[in-house]
Amino acid sequence: MTTHARTKRTALAALLLCGAAATPVRAGELAKGDTSDKTIAFSNSYAGNSFRQVMIKSFEETAAQAVKDKIVKGTTVVSANNSVTEQASQIQNLILQGYSAIAVLAGSDTALNGVVKDACDAGIVVVAFASGVTEPCAYRVDYDLDSYGKAELDYLAGRLGTKDATLLEIRGQAGDGFDKRLHEGVLKALKDHPAYKIANEVYGNWTATVAQKEVSGVLPSLPKIDGVLTQGGDGYGAAMAFKSANRPLPVIVMGNRQDELALWKQEHAANGYETFSLGATPSVSQVAFWVAQQILAGKKVPKFVEVPLLRIDQADLDAWLAHVPDGGVVNATYGQQLVADIIDANIDHKPLPGVPAPK
Repeated sequence: MTTHARTKRTALAALLLCGAAATPVRAGELAKGDTSDKTIAFSNSYAGNSFRQVMIKSFEETAAQAVKDKIVKGTTVVSANNSVTEQASQIQNLILQGYSAIAVLAGSDTALNGVVKDACDAGIVVVAFASGVTEPCAYRVDYDLDSYGKAELDYLAGRLGTKDATLLEIRGQAGDGFDKRLHEGVLKALKDHPAYKIANEVYGNWTATVAQKEVSGVLPSLPKIDGVLTQGGDGYGAAMAFKSANRPLPVIVMGNRQDELALWKQEHAANGYETFSLGATPSVSQVAFWVAQQILAGKKVPKFVEVPLLRIDQADLDAWLAHVPDGGVVNATYGQQLVADIIDANIDHKPLPGVPAPK
C-alpha cells in the first residue's frame, strides 16, 4: 500500500475520532474458530511511564474479560526494564511455557528477531505492535508514523506560516523502533517545509520529568524556538522547561496526556494559547490481543494492520479533558468486533473505523 493511501485512510479515521462523518465501514466478520483452550501473552519492553502503565491495564482488562467469557484459557503480562536482553529471555520463557500467541511491544527493531523467529517456528502466533519488529513471520499492528510527523509539521505550518522557523524535536527512547520510525516521518515531512530547521533534538523517554530535564539542559544554547515536535508524554515537561527558563512558550505539540491537556487549557484561558494534541492510544494493546485471538480463531489477517491515531483540536479539548483521569492518558476501548472491523478495513483498503469523541 502506498504512503498516500495510508495517510488518506488515517486522516479519515481522525475525522471519525472527532465526530465527523465518513464513509461507513462494513461490519467486520468475526472468526468463529474455538480459542477457549488458547493462551495469549504480552511481552512489554518498558513500563516506566503513564502511557505504558495504562497500556498494560488495558490489555489486562480485556484479557481478563476474555478469560471470563471463555474466549481464551489464560493470559499473562511480562515487562522488561528497557533491556532487549531481558525481553528476549522473557519471550524464550513464554515459548517454553507453550503460549499460543505472544503480543510483543519490542524494545528494538532487530534485536528480538531471533527469538521472534523461534516463537514462530514453535507454532506460536506473534503480533508485534507499536514497535518495528522486522522478522517477517510476525504480524504487525501499528500506526502510520509518516502521517504522525506530517500532521505535526502541517499544523505548525498553519500556525507559523512559511517564514523561517526554528524547531526543537523531543524524541522517545534511543534505539526504540517507534521513536526511530516517527523521527523518520518527521524528517520526511520536513522536506515539504524547507524554511523550518530543527535546532536540536533530545530524548524525553515519553515522560514529562525526563523531557523537562533534557530540554532544560539544551535551552541555554538554543535560539528562539518557534515550535516543539513531540512523541507523546513530553509536552508538559517541555512547557515547564521553557517556563523555568523564563522563555515564551512556543507552539508545543501535545501528546494526549492529562497534564498536557490541562496545561493547554490553562494557557488558553490565560492568554489564548493554542496547539493541538496527537498520539497513539494505550489501548492499542487491546487491538494486538484481539488480532492474535482472531488469527488463532482462523480469521484471514494481513501481516500489517494499521490503527488510527487520536487527534484533539482546540474545539475538542474540553470534551476529552473531562474524560481523562488526573495523571492519565486519553484512551479508547477496542472490543473484539471493532478490531474485526479494523482488520477488514485494512484488507479492503477502506477508511479505518474510529472511536467517537466523548460528548
